[in-house]
Amino acid sequence: MKPNSLEEFYTTFNSGTDVAPEALLPPDIQREVGHFNVFRVADLIAGYRHRPPMTFDRRAFYKISLIRGRSRVENADKVVDIARNGLWFATSRVPYRWRPQDLDQTGYFCIFTDEFLLPAKSGVVLEELPIFQPGAYPVLEVTDADYAAIEGIFQRMTLEINSTYAYKYDLLRTYLLELIHFGQKLQPAPALAHTPNAAARVTALFAELLERQFPLETPQQQLRLRTAKDYADHLAVHVNHLNRVLKETTGRTTTALIGSRVAQEAKILLKQTNWNISEIADSLGFADVAHFCNFFKRQTGLPPGAFRE
Repeated sequence: MKPNSLEEFYTTFNSGTDVAPEALLPPDIQREVGHFNVFRVADLIAGYRHRPPMTFDRRAFYKISLIRGRSRVENADKVVDIARNGLWFATSRVPYRWRPQDLDQTGYFCIFTDEFLLPAKSGVVLEELPIFQPGAYPVLEVTDADYAAIEGIFQRMTLEINSTYAYKYDLLRTYLLELIHFGQKLQPAPALAHTPNAAARVTALFAELLERQFPLETPQQQLRLRTAKDYADHLAVHVNHLNRVLKETTGRTTTALIGSRVAQEAKILLKQTNWNISEIADSLGFADVAHFCNFFKRQTGLPPGAFRE
C-alpha cells in the first residue's frame, strides 16, 4: 500500500490526451529542492470523462484544493459534502478521494512535496503546522469572500510559475505559506487553541506519537506501540498520569484514543488493500483474527468482512 507517486499523478492527469506528462512540469523544477505545481480544476474536469476515476489512496505529496461546485471529499474515514465552495488540505499520511457530483466545477489546486518547504527554505516544519496535525479540519466550506481571496493566491501562483523570475520558487513558497496560513485562520477555534501547559504538551506529544505509527504500507510492517503502557513508556510518564491527562484534555482514555486510531487504520486497510484479514490483524498487533474481529465490531458495529463488502 505504497502512496501514489508524482509520476503516477502526472500520467493519470494526462491520460486520454496526446500531451506527454513531462509537458506539465513547471520550468526548471528539476533544479529545485522538492516539487511544486499548480493547476486549474477546469483543466482537470475537461478530460474527466476520458480518465479513470480518482482512487481512494495515499499520495506521496501534499495537495491543497480550492473547489467551487457540488462535490464530495472522502478523507481518511470521513466524508464531507461540499455544496458550493470548499478548501481542502491533503497530506501524504492520509488516503483521500475527490468525487465531483457534476461537471460544473472550477477552482485551483497545487501539489508539493515536503522537501519544497524544508525549514532551511521556508522557516517552517511542515508536519508541525496545525492544519496538518491530527484534530485539525482538513476540509472546509468557505464563503464567497474567502473563496475570492484564496483564488487570488492561486492566480498569483499560476502567473509566477510560468515567469522567468530567477527567484520565482522562493516567491511561490511565500504564496504557499500564505495559503496554508489562510486555511489555518479558518480553522474552528478548538483546533488551534494554544494552551501552553504541561497537560497540553503531553497530549500533543501523545497525538504526534500515535499518528507516527501510521500508515502501514506492507503486511510485514507492524505497529511498534500498541498499548497505553507502550505510549507512556515512550513518553517517559506513568501510565496512570498519561491516562489522567488525556481524560482531562480530550475526555477519552488512552486506550480509547489508541483504539479509535487503530480502527481507522483497519478501515483503510480493509477498503484500500487486498490484504487478508489475518494479515491486517497481525500488522495491527492483534494476537489472532478472533481478537481483531471482536475489536473491530465493537468499534464499528460491523465485522471486518461485512465492512469490506
